Amino acid sequence: MVRAIVLYDEEPDAARYERHVELCRKVQGATFRHGRVFGAPMGDPAYRYYAEWEWPDRDSFKAAAGTEEFMATGKDAMDMGGRFTVLFADVA
Repeated sequence: MVRAIVLYDEEPDAARYERHVELCRKVQGATFRHGRVFGAPMGDPAYRYYAEWEWPDRDSFKAAAGTEEFMATGKDAMDMGGRFTVLFADVA
């Protein structure tokens, strides 16, 4: 399984983020999830919002990563403003 993990420094504007979610759900072969980060084991959380895509395997991730839909999500995230971190992980 492959996950693309997006960690937002600040919680995005809810109305604007709903438009972003519509784009994210168009990415082929993936399940998209997102939500507010509400805590951390010690102190304040380093990030305020979380999003992820999940693909069943590396091949389906590679197929999706090269699509216009996937590229559009990155552009849209940049257009929203704010700082975020993107990570790709193999999940056992």
